Amino acid sequence: MTDPKLSDRLEESFVRCRDLEIPLADRLQAFENELRSLGPHFQAAVDALVSRLSASDAGTTAPKVGEPMPAFLLPDERGQLVRLEDLLSEGPVALAFNRGHWCPYCRINIDALARAQEEIAAERRHIAAIVPDRQRFAMWLKSDAKAPFPVLTDMDNGYAMTLGLAIYVGDELKRMMVSSGWDPSVSQGTDNWLLPIPATFVVGTDGIVHARFVDPDYRTRMAIEDMLVALRSAN
Repeated sequence: MTDPKLSDRLEESFVRCRDLEIPLADRLQAFENELRSLGPHFQAAVDALVSRLSASDAGTTAPKVGEPMPAFLLPDERGQLVRLEDLLSEGPVALAFNRGHWCPYCRINIDALARAQEEIAAERRHIAAIVPDRQRFAMWLKSDAKAPFPVLTDMDNGYAMTLGLAIYVGDELKRMMVSSGWDPSVSQGTDNWLLPIPATFVVGTDGIVHARFVDPDYRTRMAIEDMLVALRSAN
């Protein structure tokens, strides 16, 4: 059962950290620090999950720099099907995998990506987010961050699976997430409790990966500065 008081405190912490005028990594760290003070047992479970994933080399088989990015056909937040080729026809793109609208770390990341998109909009460089959430939740995430880029739905983490990015949360963390008000089974429409490893791939118009960031620790994300440098150097 969700603890309403804990849920409220987590949301307050999220808003406070999201709105800080500091680099993305520092905002994410600030939220992690607050979460540790609110629920040290939760963070200990996350640390254990990260250790398990790192020991199994989770995410290491995802496309690497110099390799082609596998094609996809995914619906956006409006239900319109989008191909990788469609995105590349508009210029180099950063594909950012996020866990879902419910994840505070992802909401902080999407907020930072929205700010970055505004910076590069005139340069024919752009961003697309990919989440396992169904359409109305993808729409909520886009609206919440005022994101000017598409939020694509990867149903049942199918595309993430082909890239080696889908992982099972584990029973202990599952119980803690639900008690904190974070239940991805609602937005995904399935109770398999698979989530994508957050990752970012900068893909040139030739379909080749120019930069990548893959980390089993969902509390860390690609630095916005690194993403922008890669996007601007890609053709």
